[in-house]
Amino acid sequence: MEFDAVEFDPVEFDAVILAGGRSSRLGGSTKSALVLGGRTLLERALQAAQGAGVIVVVGPDPGSLPAGVLNCREEPPFAGPAAAIAAGLAALAAHHSGDGRTVRAPPLTLVLACDMPRVDAAVTALREALDAGPEADAVMAVSADGRQQPLAGFYGTAALQHSVAEAAQRGGLADASVFSLLASLDVRGILVPSGSTDDVDTWDDAAALGVSGRSPDHGPDESGAPRLNPTLEANGEEPG
Repeated sequence: MEFDAVEFDPVEFDAVILAGGRSSRLGGSTKSALVLGGRTLLERALQAAQGAGVIVVVGPDPGSLPAGVLNCREEPPFAGPAAAIAAGLAALAAHHSGDGRTVRAPPLTLVLACDMPRVDAAVTALREALDAGPEADAVMAVSADGRQQPLAGFYGTAALQHSVAEAAQRGGLADASVFSLLASLDVRGILVPSGSTDDVDTWDDAAALGVSGRSPDHGPDESGAPRLNPTLEANGEEPG
């Protein structure tokens, strides 16, 4: 898998890509394998995360991840986006401390759902805003209509780890909303280009965004439904 080069000012970050919900409003079809412009939504999310030191995809192993991209699963499966973020952070921490070494984690972690076909434009806007004040624990995408999208944001790694640890102590990761997980963080909203955080929850959404249900590498399953992989809902409601 090859991506077009994108030039940015140096920003150190890892990335957690969420790709593991039920996708019930798509009949259980896998969102990450939906296609726009010849690329799956997972490939597009990986493209948007280009420049990350380490990327982890949280969800079922799609079997076609680029070399060096990690894969893990939230516990229990389908426990929601907060649990998935926690699993991704744990996988990154294990990677940085593996083989008896301890490598400093980047100061920022990009959290990204894989069901936003044009999210690369949002990530670009977020990266451009990182050097602009005021200081904050995080920058989060805000759509043109004012909707906050916590699954398109850069978060201070230490602050996010702290929030996850506190939520875990309260027993509040499974089925928790991302907004509750982030409640203690100082988050700066960043207006992003129109349409860049539009997501695919239904087949009507897919049609409106020009997204196809057929992967170039994975055809229909035996039932004729597209073989796709669900992502997670940003607001903590029942995934899919």
